[in-house]
Amino acid sequence: MGDKSFDFYRAVSEELDPERLQRKFLTALLDLQNVERGSIWVRSERGYTCIEAVGAQSERIKSMTIDFGRSSIVGWVIENGKMTVAEPGKDARHYRQAEEKIDVKSSLILCFPLFLKTGEVYGAVQIIDTSAGGNRLNLEKNYLELLQQLIDIGSIALSNSLVFCEQVKENLKLRQTLKAIREQDLIIGKSAVLLGARKRAAEYARTDFPVLITGESGSGKELLAREIHRLSGRSGGAFLAQNCSCIPDTLLESELFGHEKGAFTGASKTKLGLFEAANDGTVFLDEIGDMALQLQARILRVIQDGEIKPLGSVHPKKVDVRIISATNRDLQNEIARENFREDLFYRLNVLPLHVPSLRERLEDIPLLLDHFVSSEALRLGIARKTFSKDAFDFLIEYDWPGNVRELENFVKHIIVITPGDLITRRDLSNHFFSITPHAHGPLEQRPDQKRRPAEENNAAPASFFDGYSWEQLEREYVIHLLEKNKWHITRAAKEAGVNRSTFDSRMKKLNIRK
Repeated sequence: MGDKSFDFYRAVSEELDPERLQRKFLTALLDLQNVERGSIWVRSERGYTCIEAVGAQSERIKSMTIDFGRSSIVGWVIENGKMTVAEPGKDARHYRQAEEKIDVKSSLILCFPLFLKTGEVYGAVQIIDTSAGGNRLNLEKNYLELLQQLIDIGSIALSNSLVFCEQVKENLKLRQTLKAIREQDLIIGKSAVLLGARKRAAEYARTDFPVLITGESGSGKELLAREIHRLSGRSGGAFLAQNCSCIPDTLLESELFGHEKGAFTGASKTKLGLFEAANDGTVFLDEIGDMALQLQARILRVIQDGEIKPLGSVHPKKVDVRIISATNRDLQNEIARENFREDLFYRLNVLPLHVPSLRERLEDIPLLLDHFVSSEALRLGIARKTFSKDAFDFLIEYDWPGNVRELENFVKHIIVITPGDLITRRDLSNHFFSITPHAHGPLEQRPDQKRRPAEENNAAPASFFDGYSWEQLEREYVIHLLEKNKWHITRAAKEAGVNRSTFDSRMKKLNIRK
């Protein structure tokens, strides 16, 4: 056995990958006994499971589990910790069902226990003779004792690799769980208005009708859309979102409906559109109030007929998607201004859902602060920071015009720029003085703001315009219009009553950029 035993040592000592080690371990044993079939079994939760099998039709054995209550050779060996030789058909311990779908049956089975370093048996290895006479196995006592010694050495290496593999799986599972916790989008709050919106969303999830979600920017419209999808019968399908205001109209059409190769300049290959990619799932159209009229007509076709036609194609395609749309605009007003199709509005607004602003649910601010501080600390791998009482009081009273999104971004900023573990009122000024003046809350007066006349002479009434220069007021007005119109310059200029070129030149003069 000399050369072959050396090959066995090398096989089990050089391999690190658990699956390859199992196969090498088993193959080497079969080579030592000059047979071609074998298997490795380990104790699992509900029985004895085959983790490796070699030989013709071995795939029918691998992953099989023999219940604890059933008689089997591997079960006997594992429970008794002894080697055994069994003749199938004559030995009552033989589990015949294991070979029902295998053409060539076993003639003789040699089974050895697999030990841990502690001496505990964790599995068994079967070496199987399939010859007609069942006389290929070497059953001499000395040979079997030597073989058991080799198996004892190999079984420890095998058990170490299995433990290592389980640890890797556990670590991977832990990392995936941690990643999910870090990235999970949660709807945080206990206010009556938010709970009412969530209850309505759950009711809407039971249907496939279009939902129109309204609410201010940053209030969490997409979170509620995802909640509806998650609770719906389409949760197994894709949830694909598209913001309709952040890309040009022609590109948006390609994103939604796809295009054929050569449909336009630069279309070097066929592209799958969002509606087709989300078949059997949900498409979320955010800021649909900013969508161009010609595209609105195509969305209407999807709702009415369940059909799309990619750019450059003459053949329509059937799609089965649920459409959830959202807007921070008053679509009734947009219809009156002929910026939005009335027929599309009624198709989208079958199930209306309003998301309350953060000002409407002040009792949720402490919960949101706690959630974002904890999750961001976890994401960054730093100690969790806390707010002093005066800083916390200010945050509760602050108007939060950007809603939950502004609060989340504030937390990301403040925990990075604050050196200590306690965030004070003074630390807050580093954040709130860096944003536009109209968004300021009741913090101290800005360093660059002049003392108002009303403070010097109590007889003079205070005014909003006190302390501002003409350029400061113009800058504030331009920024207000841009933010109101989601930085859509043409619409902002229209609301200001000037043409786009004039509005654009004032932006450049005032050094205003997105």
